[in-house]
Amino acid sequence: MDKPRKILITGGTGFLGAYIIKELVEQGFTVKAIRRGNKQWPFYISPEIFEKVDWIEGDILDVVALGEAMIGTDAVIHAAAKVSFHAADRPEMFRTNIEGTANVVNLALEAGISKVLYVSSVAALGRTKNGDTVTEDKKWEENAMNTNYALSKYHAEMEVWRGMGEGLNVTVVNPSTILGYGDWNTSSCALFKNVYNEFPWYTTGVNGFVDVEDVARAIVLLLASESSGERFILSGENWSFQQLFNQIANGFNKKNP
Repeated sequence: MDKPRKILITGGTGFLGAYIIKELVEQGFTVKAIRRGNKQWPFYISPEIFEKVDWIEGDILDVVALGEAMIGTDAVIHAAAKVSFHAADRPEMFRTNIEGTANVVNLALEAGISKVLYVSSVAALGRTKNGDTVTEDKKWEENAMNTNYALSKYHAEMEVWRGMGEGLNVTVVNPSTILGYGDWNTSSCALFKNVYNEFPWYTTGVNGFVDVEDVARAIVLLLASESSGERFILSGENWSFQQLFNQIANGFNKKNP
């Protein structure tokens, strides 16, 4: 199979999506991206990258715009998602994450796209028991502790695997909590803001963390690889939140929580 060169990305103005676009452009791919009309290009990525992207107005719930965007496209990176832990956002999050992913899968099948790489989450693998290590083979189990976000990503993944059953070439990545240079008012970057403002407490427990640029590089590598029908957990190290917050505080020369 020829390596894809013309790439469509969803979620390109998001934290991870912007870094994926940067990686694609720097490696010489031809990039198209869907964005809502009011979405601005992130300040932490050079405007020169922005100018090399063919931007299409719409979103993953707009099947007309999405279908048109896939014309002349070799592969799709589906990184668009809504992340929220507020109960009131559940309906919108489920629609965006599940219905939106179904749209991507269905239209990719219709367009004969050579590969779809879906950006899922370790949350889609569910909770572990007794601190067990999460691997790519872990199966989802219903658990009262599963968040609505985790549930939405699990069902979104099911749409991707359904597409594979219908003949779509897919690869799934499951990043842990993504950190890096970004907007402190959005996504997991808010952790930096909390520490900088010297919040006096930290969340208990241990979590996996990974650098946003590492995730972007891994995604582009997998897109061009022969991987098919596989999932890949993308994570750096497992740290307690206390370790993470103290490390960030020391970097800012701020008081440890």
